[in-house]
Amino acid sequence: GIISLISLAVLSYERYRTMTRTTEADTTNYRKTWTGIILSWTYSLVWTAPPLFGWSSYGPEGPGITCSVNWHSKDANNASYIVCLFIFCLVIPFGIIVYSYGKLLCAVRQASAINKGTGRTREQRILIMVVVMVVCFLLCWLPYAAVALIATFGKPGLITPAASIIPSILAKSSTIYNPIIYVFLNKQV
Repeated sequence: GIISLISLAVLSYERYRTMTRTTEADTTNYRKTWTGIILSWTYSLVWTAPPLFGWSSYGPEGPGITCSVNWHSKDANNASYIVCLFIFCLVIPFGIIVYSYGKLLCAVRQASAINKGTGRTREQRILIMVVVMVVCFLLCWLPYAAVALIATFGKPGLITPAASIIPSILAKSSTIYNPIIYVFLNKQV
């Protein structure tokens, strides 16, 4: 799950950088691609390894068919890890996504001010794509984050195993929506 969040943030930033460059992209140089992949996997590893070393723990999630962080433990060790996960693996990636797509949209608006006819249509398509991607990101990850925070800081038993299934599935399926949205809403693909 964390690698999908970080990958979406890296992809949004790279899409912004690619679309706003004044020079043509070099499609034969994969150095930046590999750097992005390695950094996103390393960042994810940094945030998924601590339970293996005693900062929180892993255990069955929901009805026991998947494994995740132990959301139901109420001790300070676990709660601090949950808060850090929330900030560094949801809030910050979401901030990068909003920043990248916001800057991309501003760049497209500036270009459409120069080219009045075709620029306006392109701007509207990119705006729709950005809004759909951000909404999908929020629809996938906010229910899961809310369930995790309620399970961690709410009353014991408030989140039943059955109630945690749909947010878990939504979060784990989030990586499939971004490419689909990009393909269907981008005429350049």
